[in-house]
Order: sequence, then structure tokens, then C-alpha cells
Amino acid sequence: MKLFNTNIPLNIPNILSLYRLFSFPFILCLAVLGQENVFVVLFVVNLITDLLDGWIARKFNMQTEIGAKIDSIADIGSFILAVVGMFLFKSEEINYHIISFSLFIGLFVFSNILSLIKFKRSPSLHLYSWKIGGYIMGFFYFYVFVIGFNTYVYYIMITWCILAFIEHIIIQLLIKEMLVNAKGLYWVLKNRNSST
Repeated sequence: MKLFNTNIPLNIPNILSLYRLFSFPFILCLAVLGQENVFVVLFVVNLITDLLDGWIARKFNMQTEIGAKIDSIADIGSFILAVVGMFLFKSEEINYHIISFSLFIGLFVFSNILSLIKFKRSPSLHLYSWKIGGYIMGFFYFYVFVIGFNTYVYYIMITWCILAFIEHIIIQLLIKEMLVNAKGLYWVLKNRNSST
């Protein structure tokens, strides 16, 4: 089955990614309107569907290039929701860490702008560091919105993710066209050396 006569196969991973994509503006509106409890519930649902879509795609061999693109765009939406939620509902806690949090946001924005400028599309590298970082971020945001802010958990998340963003940017600077599921800098360099 395909969506609106497009080339998007309606398998379970893509449906979960499309849910995250289409729910983004609604959840963002809830945040702006100050509906913290509903925002948190739907944001946690987003985190769960983000975990499930990739796992199901890999486990049942449902990975597609269009699915990776949708997932990457939906990831940007989830990132925006998390950042907006932090500033709207956890501003007192995050103000103490504004420099590291701003660097974190800046590197994320830069990596996406770099991809749009260089490749005319959103990034879809799906590096191991980003996948692990996604789990760490998901745990951090779940923890901070459901339980409360924890400095140790924050610094684990922020350190890992800053390093992952730097790896992502380095790879984008090295490659000539956007890759899907590039794994990491080691594999990119290895493939680059073997092809020369």
C-alpha cells in the first residue's frame, strides 16, 4: 500500500515515522499553549515510536531510503519539540547550563543547514553515534519531563551528543553525496580509502 500515490510504502516503520512527522505541529501547539501534561504524554509517545520504527525496520528487513528520509525529518521535529519543551517547562534548570545547551542546539542546527546547502536534503547518515545518542537523548528527555532534571544525566547526554554532532559534521564535509546508514567516521574513511 502506498501513501497518496507516492513512493512511500505504508509499512509499520514508515507509519510510525509519519505519525511523528504529522503530530509535530499539534504537539508544538500544545507546548506553546502551556499544556505541559498533554505535551509530555504525546512527546513520550513520540520517543517510543522513534525507538520502534528503526528497530522494526531493521528486525523485519523493512528499511527503505524514503523511510530513512522520513525518519530523519521526523527526528528534527522531535528535537525541536524537546528543545521547545525544555525552554518552556524547564527553563529554570536549563538556564544553569545555557552555554552547553546552546552549543548542543547550534551543532544540531549547523549539521542540518550544512546538509541542506551541500546536498539539498536533510541528513540521513544514521550514524551509530547518533543512534546511541538518540537513545541517550530519549532517556534524558523522558527523565527530565517525567521525573525531573538530573545534572549527571544531562552531562552524559550533552557530552555524547556534542561529540556525535561533530562526527556528523566531519562526515558531511568529507563526502560528496549524502549517504544512508553510513555507520560512522571509521567506515566512511575505510570506504573512501578502499575506493582510491
